[in-house]
Amino acid sequence: MAALSSSPSFRHLLLLRPRLLLSPTCLAGSFSRRHIHGRRRLFSSASSSTLTHGEASSTHGDADGVVEVNPPRGTRDFTPEDMRLRTWLFDQFREVSRIMAFEEVDFPVLESEALFIRKAGEEITQQLYNFEDKGGRRVVLRPEITPSLARLVIKQGKSVSLPLKWFTIGQCWRYERMTRGRRREHYQWNMDIFGVPKVRAEAELLHAIVLLFQRLGITSSDVGIRVSSRKVLQAVLNMYFIPEHLFTEVCVIVDKLGKITREEIEKELISTGLSSEAVQGIINVLSLKSLSKLEEVLGSGVEAVADLKKLFSFAEQYGYADWICFDASVVRGLAYYTGIVFEAFDREGKLRAICGGGRYDRLLSTFGSEDIPACGFGFGDAVIVELLKEKGLLPDLSRQIDDIVFPLDEELEGPASSIASSLRKKGRSVDLVEDKRLKWVFKHAERINASRLILVGNSEWERGMVRVKILSTREEFEVKAGELE
Repeated sequence: MAALSSSPSFRHLLLLRPRLLLSPTCLAGSFSRRHIHGRRRLFSSASSSTLTHGEASSTHGDADGVVEVNPPRGTRDFTPEDMRLRTWLFDQFREVSRIMAFEEVDFPVLESEALFIRKAGEEITQQLYNFEDKGGRRVVLRPEITPSLARLVIKQGKSVSLPLKWFTIGQCWRYERMTRGRRREHYQWNMDIFGVPKVRAEAELLHAIVLLFQRLGITSSDVGIRVSSRKVLQAVLNMYFIPEHLFTEVCVIVDKLGKITREEIEKELISTGLSSEAVQGIINVLSLKSLSKLEEVLGSGVEAVADLKKLFSFAEQYGYADWICFDASVVRGLAYYTGIVFEAFDREGKLRAICGGGRYDRLLSTFGSEDIPACGFGFGDAVIVELLKEKGLLPDLSRQIDDIVFPLDEELEGPASSIASSLRKKGRSVDLVEDKRLKWVFKHAERINASRLILVGNSEWERGMVRVKILSTREEFEVKAGELE
């Protein structure tokens, strides 16, 4: 043991892990990377920190208290670099919402399970992170935001005046198969309007989406927005005298168009009791990409056609007509949609839907309240970041600090603290550095893109001065400590 404890490698290990205990097995062998790092794991403070050869990968740890350091599958850590990107994106969401005169709201991530359990066969109800809490209540990590928003609207009741224009940025959880741009948790920007029954509300929401794309540098040649209406499908079902109660079930099935084969869609529709003629009629109409062709099939007096023509007219007036296109296959998978529906897509077809939404005039009654006309959209953080990477549009978000304050002697740490405090009160970001060599400080300044280096030295401080170095120009000068800005 004496030979081991005196070796440089052993002393170095103790310095890095001062409370690290070594097992006899580890002491008997070499200090390999596998012994030290143990498959990228941490050590629980509540149990033994003894290193072992264990290679188990349980995320719950093992008998020795070894904990997996990777986050649960489908979730993310956010490093400082990741947080800068997330903050930047959220700032874009908030700025567009401000421009559109929306107010921000928020809700708990943990909600009552009943808020999200519906009987329409929606895929989302099979993807819930749901459980019973310690009080015996069934709760869920919200998979989407609209029901939480509806709950708050009901709770507020007549204390708020319509229309409501609210937005939120919140985390959502779904246990689903992961693909590019799809995780089991994501953040989502929602904008919703309550109390506007006309298509003007949808036109405003589409304007917000286009504004966001434009702010990010994305053009209409990169992205399009498919638009249709649930009323299109309703009109087709009426043509074939299909019962009203089958409407939401059919919507959920036809939302799979493009995701599974046409034969599988037909089989699922027939299993609901629809005739082969009705199934063919539904699929044929939902294959239409022209609003004029839809009008030929359904007639100009159908509400769906009138709504869509009005929306496309608004798009011309707003100036985003080149962003949107009619696509009858868009129905959206959530059962509560009742009218116009839309989703944004990348024109190269490499990614899943970027965002989507629509009108849901009858959602509140499903929670036992009086209905209010409403529409909104959800815009996730994952797919848009993938698109920005694809297009080379991610901004340079390097760390940036205004000042580094560095005392050259230990006895000057007090004055350095005073200078840092004064500058921070003036709103400057200041990194106070001590116990480092000057060479390290200069390298650190480059790493964090500091604008100035403020050196507190004995000779200058005796005269009430500090030395300032402008790092971009290498200009160097003295200034009175009290006059630093």
